[in-house]
Amino acid sequence: MIRFSPAALSLIAVPVLAQSQTPEATGQGEIIVTATKRSEALSSVPLAVSAVSGEALQLSGASDTRGLVQLSPSLLLSSSSTEAAGGAARIRGIGTVGDNAGLESSVATFVDGVYRARSGVALTELGAVERIEVARGPQGTLFGRNASAGLIQVITARPKFEEEGTAEASYGNYDYRRFQLGLTGPLVTGVAYRIDGTYVKRDGFVRDVVSGRDINDRDRWLLRGQLLFDQGGPLTARIIADYAERDEECCAAPYQPTRNIRRNADGTLAVSPSSIAALERQLGGIVVEDPDSRRAAVTPGRSFRSDVRDRGISGQVDYDLGDATLTSISAWRDWRWLRGQDGDFTGLDILARPDDGSAGVRFHTFSQEVRMQGEAGPVDWLVGGYFADERLNYADNLQYGADYGRYTACLTANGLGGLSPASPGCLSPATRASLASSASGATLLAGLDRLAGITSAGAGSDRYVQRSRNWALFTHNVVTLTDRLNLTLGLRYTNERKRLSASLNGSPAAASTCATNAAQLAALRDDPAQPAAIRTAAGTIISLGCVVAPITSATLADRRGEDELTGTAILSYRPVERLLTYASYARGYKAGGFNLDRAALTPAAPSARSLRFAAEKVDALEIGAKFNGRRFDLNVAAFYQRFDDFQLNIFSGANFIVENIEGCGALAGGPGSDSDNIGGNSACVGEKKPGVTSRGVEVEAYLRPAPDLSVNIGYTLADTRYAKDLAGVGGRAIGAALFQLPGRGLSNAPLHTVTGSFGWTPPIGSGGLSGLLYADMRYQSRINTGSDLDLEKEQQGVATVNARIGVRHADAGWSLEFWANNLFDTLYKQVAFDAPVQPGGAFNTARGVAQGYQATGTQLYGAFLAEPRTYGVTARTRF
Repeated sequence: MIRFSPAALSLIAVPVLAQSQTPEATGQGEIIVTATKRSEALSSVPLAVSAVSGEALQLSGASDTRGLVQLSPSLLLSSSSTEAAGGAARIRGIGTVGDNAGLESSVATFVDGVYRARSGVALTELGAVERIEVARGPQGTLFGRNASAGLIQVITARPKFEEEGTAEASYGNYDYRRFQLGLTGPLVTGVAYRIDGTYVKRDGFVRDVVSGRDINDRDRWLLRGQLLFDQGGPLTARIIADYAERDEECCAAPYQPTRNIRRNADGTLAVSPSSIAALERQLGGIVVEDPDSRRAAVTPGRSFRSDVRDRGISGQVDYDLGDATLTSISAWRDWRWLRGQDGDFTGLDILARPDDGSAGVRFHTFSQEVRMQGEAGPVDWLVGGYFADERLNYADNLQYGADYGRYTACLTANGLGGLSPASPGCLSPATRASLASSASGATLLAGLDRLAGITSAGAGSDRYVQRSRNWALFTHNVVTLTDRLNLTLGLRYTNERKRLSASLNGSPAAASTCATNAAQLAALRDDPAQPAAIRTAAGTIISLGCVVAPITSATLADRRGEDELTGTAILSYRPVERLLTYASYARGYKAGGFNLDRAALTPAAPSARSLRFAAEKVDALEIGAKFNGRRFDLNVAAFYQRFDDFQLNIFSGANFIVENIEGCGALAGGPGSDSDNIGGNSACVGEKKPGVTSRGVEVEAYLRPAPDLSVNIGYTLADTRYAKDLAGVGGRAIGAALFQLPGRGLSNAPLHTVTGSFGWTPPIGSGGLSGLLYADMRYQSRINTGSDLDLEKEQQGVATVNARIGVRHADAGWSLEFWANNLFDTLYKQVAFDAPVQPGGAFNTARGVAQGYQATGTQLYGAFLAEPRTYGVTARTRF
């Protein structure tokens, strides 16, 4: 049996399987959980699952699921251009990248058994939480919605039949204020209530050097009410209603240090000041290239509006039929996000999304889950069904700013010499006269003048409506073969149907400029007899005039469907009482859909079929062991996962591109043709193979050397990488922008991750007082934060530490704690991204240059930063 005090237990991130019921502790202290929706000892769960209690989250300084990363080494949560909709969750290096609402998450998120539409939707204040659980690997035979990489299950605090109140107040730097209040108790006989409210406000940690205001702030609140019906009979019911709002401005981004970098013929590097940054400054822009300063430049009149309204109601009914239990979970949710964005992140007005409510996302979701569970001889069986109806409305309103034409013309003129921002076309009179003296030069000048004329035009005002209906039947059964040997068999059938309708609108003048320049300058760009500067300038004019696919007006519609069979098999064996071993196989699946972005469309003949992407599938093997000692627990798992048609979302600076990544046994261009030469990127002519693999080991150790002392250590080695030869769906060639992927690790997938926590709650005297000394840390090795794996987007290994010290009075029910998160003020980027509207490219390796890649990198990169050190004091009371 495990023997430890409740105080020590609160510090332990114990591994359990996600479920909706409350864990219990036996008289001897052994934790009982409803693993696989069944009540069983913690040490009997043959799955790689972790959980963190609500108090452990408080000690780590977390008020939402982001704090799990300090305590769960296989999990990584990050956000990019918005916290409201851009949150991404990854498990074992696998996740869905970016802010594209058309892609569901490889890691599903549930709150009280209800699926949340996307990871970012659930990354907000959660109020009083009982625990949060993380299940690793494919899921689908126990939960309503399937997931290909894993799931996060948030279980909120339940109503009680005893009167109880809790209150909490925090204050910290950046004028941080957080207040939380909870009330619970009996309403009438057999009915209990619970009300939880949370309010958070904090100044931003990124300063706009133009207006002086702070950005990346917090301003949010949550109200949740619950009713629990339990008359002591076979029927229990729990109804939950919640409403939350966020009124924030996020996320501004400084630039990484700017430079031009070139590899010389002898292999040496030549670094010089950035030509693009210098040009933007010459035009009056501000390029803040010091991330350490946490400063950025925002165009006057622009903002990073991020307003969210989130509301919903759910009901869970459990009925004990004697030999079986019937459970029903019904839910309705409505989530809306309105956004604004200074799309170029400089003081110039180049690209923007206005904050007038014309851009944003809205989800309407209804879901129904029904399952029945019972026992029949040696079989503990579960069968269930799930239905969901999701309506997604997505509006984008990307606009060319007032400086767009002048800026892009000057970019072109900068390569021709004689740059003169005050002159027509940004060319000096002498250079203009020289070009006008030849027919080719006159053609180039006409195109340049058309480009300079783009100003304050709608690049793309688009509306997408996606209707998704899916239903599934699933079963999960545990067969007792002997008193030490069990076999678990699970199966799921999923039927998925999606319908898309879209209305696309753009500036006729901007579209005409793009089309005319493409028609008149293409021959000039491709003519080897022309000087290199003329050919380059012609290509730049064409590309900068067509940054956003030039579609003036189009109405699109399409539908797609999938039927998929997935499942799991687990064989578990207990050689001795304290040791459980298991081996498992799982087949996982994530639905395909539509890329809600015009980048994939052909302007001359746009078709919704071009927006399709295929389903993501995974085969996963795992072996593991769990040792349940008296003062020491150890969990070890080794895993191997192979993903077919991996859904990759890439941000190009202005657009999203979605590719399904497959591996290939042989390419038409020969070995290495997709990594050695862009032009030779070839279709697959060999056997199709998995495009992504993830393999590694996970170790979790829980030590309790004394009743008031706990130490937890976690380590994950996850080698998650692409195959060496890649292709797209059906074996077609992948896009040239992905030339750096073959054979390399995925973005945001650290090879090594280490977590640890230390908690000590010694008694102080004999009056019920106890102290608190707590610290946790997370180290992750180097990652690349960009899905296209540009070398400039790498983030070196980083370690963060949280700490807390305080005093508590268990009998009086109060505590006072002083805390610091990111104690050593570690500065690191969550995501680096391509600055928009630039003709320059990324710097490449010597091998790439030898094969014809661009030898000079001039691209600028922005960086969305992680939070700085925060510190403060928290007072709590129970009444």
